[in-house]
Amino acid sequence: MLLKGALHVHTTCSDGSLSVSEVANVYESLGFDFIALTDHDYLLRQGCYDDVSSLTTKLMIFTGVELTVFEKGYVHINRISGDKEVLHIFNHPADLDLPVSKVIERITLVAKRFPIDAIEITSKGFKTPEFDIPRIPYSKVASDDSHTRSGCGRAWVEMDCRRNKDSIIRAIKLGKFWNCYVG
Repeated sequence: MLLKGALHVHTTCSDGSLSVSEVANVYESLGFDFIALTDHDYLLRQGCYDDVSSLTTKLMIFTGVELTVFEKGYVHINRISGDKEVLHIFNHPADLDLPVSKVIERITLVAKRFPIDAIEITSKGFKTPEFDIPRIPYSKVASDDSHTRSGCGRAWVEMDCRRNKDSIIRAIKLGKFWNCYVG
């Protein structure tokens, strides 16, 4: 089954401008099959995702968190939970504003503490091709890191797999997906 999804979505649970329900409605209207809610760890309100299971939507909604990890400054790592599987994505390396070699150094250090499965090759939904290189030995994912309505649906992953959370996570870990961009 062909599935389309966003792996980095913020809501009013941290610094996004849309509620969980509003985010679900927007992504469903854009033809997405799944989204991962990844609000910031230091802003995430306890119990904020409690109503996810009661939403009326066709979307599969993963819950996760964007972790702030201190390693020669700070970086962000999304931890996205499936039913049994967990996915860790090194977020928006271009936002570090460092040479690629220095970013690779940070990724290597962080990977000693977290099981990195993928690297974002986008910044706010725009491709950052300097990180889509073989020297970075992880799956490369596109995501829009949406915080506002206009940020939704700029970049996403698509895959042909079963429609369940763990199958989606395994496809990403194995690199069995492709990246898509608006325009």
